[in-house]
Order: sequence, then C-alpha cells, then structure tokens
Amino acid sequence: MSPRVGGVLLGAVVLVADQVSKLWVLHNVVLASGGFLHLLPVLNFVLVWNTGITFGLFGGMGAKILIAGIAACVIAALVTWLWRERTWLKCLPVGAIAGGAIGNVADRLHYGAVVDFIQAHWGPYSFYVFNVGDSAIVCGVGVLMLESLLRRDTGSDRKAA
Repeated sequence: MSPRVGGVLLGAVVLVADQVSKLWVLHNVVLASGGFLHLLPVLNFVLVWNTGITFGLFGGMGAKILIAGIAACVIAALVTWLWRERTWLKCLPVGAIAGGAIGNVADRLHYGAVVDFIQAHWGPYSFYVFNVGDSAIVCGVGVLMLESLLRRDTGSDRKAA
C-alpha cells in the first residue's frame, strides 16, 4: 500500500470515528438532555454546540456557509498536499487532518454547528470541549510540526556559496 492510500484510509477512519461518536453523543439520553458523563477524574463527556470557528471564535456571526466554504477550500488544499506527498510521515497526518476537517464541515452543514463533547479538566479548570475530528487535526498538525523540526538538513535548502 502506498503512503497516499494510507493517508486516505486514515482520513476515512477518522471521519467515520468522528461521525459515529457524534451520533452516539446526540442520541445519548443523559448528554442530549444537558447532563454530562464523568469518565475519569480529568475527563467528562458533555454536549456542546460550537457555532464558531476554532475554539468557538466568531460564534454569533451566523456565517455557517462562509465558514463551511473556507473549510472546504482548506480540505481541497489538504487533499492536493496528500496526493503530492510520497512519505508515510506526511501522508498519514495530512489524511488525519483532512478526515477531521471533513467531519466538522459535515456537522456545520447538517446541524449549523459542530458537535463537541470531550471535556478535559483539572479540578475547577476546564479546557476547551472538542471532538474526535478536532483531536485528529491537532495530532496531525503536531506530527507535521515535529517532522519539520526534526528533519535532517540535506543541504538542498542551502544556497550555493
């Protein structure tokens, strides 16, 4: 299997996991009625509708189609990037990012907002509520950043003296 196909498959797995988990959350009686599930001392499930962009920014602007359009352009760029890459270390994270982004765009178009439900907290301090697609996006970006930082300098980027 080629790295590109692996990236596409990982993107599909992320998309399916994202959408199935969101359907479960939406049909869970406790969460759908405004409650929460306490999973670990630092982790809850709670249903939150994110009408904004990243971390809920621009939530009240009612720009569902604009946000989805911008996200669709980003997804097209990711797919183009994926198809040009030839290494596993780039194809897999790009595929994960694309799968998460597609899941969030699908939510925005279907519900008008993104379904978020994973709440990490430390005592009274709560971090952002996110979903499986968001996790894949953050992990994919993290891998790409590490790859970029740890890449050996082959000399191809240096100008001839």
